[in-house]
Amino acid sequence: MRHTPDRRSSRIYEIVVREFDLHQVPVQNAAIQVSAQTHHTDASLMLHDKLSNDQLSRAAKRAPFECIALLLQGGGALGSYQGGVYQALAEVGLHPNWVAGVSIGAVNSALIAGNPPERRVEKLRKFWETVSSPPLGPFGVPYNPLVEIKGELTHRIVNQTRALYTMLLGAPDFFKPRFPPPLLWAPNRSDAISYYDVAPLKATLERLVDFDRINTAGEMRFSVGAVNVRTGNSIYFDTKTHVIGPAHVMASGSLPPGFPATEIDGEYYWDGGIVSNTPLQWVLDSRPRLDTLAFQIDLWSARGDLPRDMTEIEARLKDIQYSSRTRAATDQYRRQQKLRLAFTDLLDDLPENLRAHKDVQTLKQEADDKVCNIVQLIYNCKNYEGIAKDFEFSRRTMEEHWREGYNDAVRALNRREVLELPDRAEGVRTFDFTEVKSS
Repeated sequence: MRHTPDRRSSRIYEIVVREFDLHQVPVQNAAIQVSAQTHHTDASLMLHDKLSNDQLSRAAKRAPFECIALLLQGGGALGSYQGGVYQALAEVGLHPNWVAGVSIGAVNSALIAGNPPERRVEKLRKFWETVSSPPLGPFGVPYNPLVEIKGELTHRIVNQTRALYTMLLGAPDFFKPRFPPPLLWAPNRSDAISYYDVAPLKATLERLVDFDRINTAGEMRFSVGAVNVRTGNSIYFDTKTHVIGPAHVMASGSLPPGFPATEIDGEYYWDGGIVSNTPLQWVLDSRPRLDTLAFQIDLWSARGDLPRDMTEIEARLKDIQYSSRTRAATDQYRRQQKLRLAFTDLLDDLPENLRAHKDVQTLKQEADDKVCNIVQLIYNCKNYEGIAKDFEFSRRTMEEHWREGYNDAVRALNRREVLELPDRAEGVRTFDFTEVKSS
């Protein structure tokens, strides 16, 4: 039976109340377990935050924005966090009409844009459950949600061991080691120089994503960022300018030397995160400008604790490099939009004889009175995740990331102003829900 997001959310509420006798307890404070049939999630996924009836009714009316954009940063195995965020948005009917991503964010974007609304969470779950399966299949250690790992040191050792398995064996239906290794037998093709073969990812995308829907449905704009290997320039493959296929998504995640360059129309492309790991600027600079509600879902935090050892230094370095200065870009956009608003007010007050001046016409091209809410959700890793967090593809860690994303999105939606247009004089309003988890 097909459920709309609102009916599905009502069903969740009924399950919570019935199973936990919560008629006298605020739902948002309950820890609940939801069935796979209802949410398309693993039965062990504990969703600690719930949406209030007020949230559901407000979101059902749809936010009064011309564009709802979902912006997904790159970050490898951390990407299941974005799946949890999207689940929370979908449950209240906040379906984006523009999704843009880089690297693993491009894969998640394709899974969203390439499926009808009622199947998007299901397909996201299918992808993440598949790639987080034991690399040795039936000979591997299966995930047991009843087993709890206690202690930071133990958890760190377990995570690093799982990451080692990924390095040696790859991730199912995502990538596999090349044999013979390129250091021993160098191939002559640019699209084969890498430690891993990503042919499994192409097959997975073709199985889970309807690219005809991305290109022809028209209900959602789709953009993924990559880097031209020859020129070093950033490029976005966008449904407004390109016919999107699996190669465009794979190009966005072709991070060397692990993954090979992807060839498209005679040019070769690497991971977009090499230049910029977030599609924020691409979306905010687009024309024509619209009243926009942008959910910026980052996987690397620019803020963090002071490292205590060499491993933490490397992990912190990664965070800073791949966070792509999201906050700085947001601050710059806010300043630019205030200037555009000032231009608009000034043009209205100019006498007629000055309006034809060439400098005024130049200003007029940039002037507008559009507004924007930017909601920043940034995953903050646990201390035990370490430097291998972006290639540790175990099921347990995947579920942890998904749950974090879901809970963070629910907390964001609890802020009434998130879904309300900012004042025209304010122009841009930002919401930063980052919580640095200190040791």
